[in-house]
Amino acid sequence: MSYPICHEEIIEDRDVTAQLDPRGDVAVLVPAAGAGVRLGPGRPKALRLLGGEPLLVHAVRRLAAAASVHTVVVAAPAADLVAVRELLAPVAPVTVVAGGVQRQASVAAALAAVPAGPEIVLVHDAARALTPPGLVESVAAAVRSGHDAVIPVLPVVDTIKEIGVGERVLGTVDRSALRAVQTPQGFRRGVLTTAHAAATDPLTDDAGLVEKLGVPVVCVPGSEHALKITRPFDLALAEHLLAMGR
Repeated sequence: MSYPICHEEIIEDRDVTAQLDPRGDVAVLVPAAGAGVRLGPGRPKALRLLGGEPLLVHAVRRLAAAASVHTVVVAAPAADLVAVRELLAPVAPVTVVAGGVQRQASVAAALAAVPAGPEIVLVHDAARALTPPGLVESVAAAVRSGHDAVIPVLPVVDTIKEIGVGERVLGTVDRSALRAVQTPQGFRRGVLTTAHAAATDPLTDDAGLVEKLGVPVVCVPGSEHALKITRPFDLALAEHLLAMGR
């Protein structure tokens, strides 16, 4: 089994796109067909409102602000394809395809719709709506430098316990070797295509599929503003960050 190789410093939350070479060699896949049950009843999660606009609009706007991004493909709920296309048309040129029941199927559908050209493919959660364009560039640059798979990470700051039957504590996990994984995750296009073709069991992230191939996964510093909006508290926190101009 291969393990990710991680660097320790944390990326500063600033837009650094103007300092980077605008190559336009990146395609970004956005799986956005999930229901978002933990966020409470309502529309699919990517279409929930943050500051008066859907999470998906915020996410795509920030992706499009990264100079390296050539193509964005969104996998949306099949029943909302027309609505999502109309929603995103004023934001950026985006291809919208029907997503699947599971995230993995949505990513595969979006990957199949990427046109010829981009050889760097990023996969990004619509729920990480406030991800800085600079983080997109950082991941893309790491793939461009020669890595097959790259993930942004943050150190785990809480104490982690392993729990057994009856909620009994079995031990304390050494958090120095643990990282919380974010998106966008970046890949050589051929590596991601092979990983999805070989997938047998659904996993929560695409780096997990690549790890199963034995391909090394490299870590770069993540961003605290790339939080995943999963619960009502996360949405409230994102509202606060947005009000602060993040």
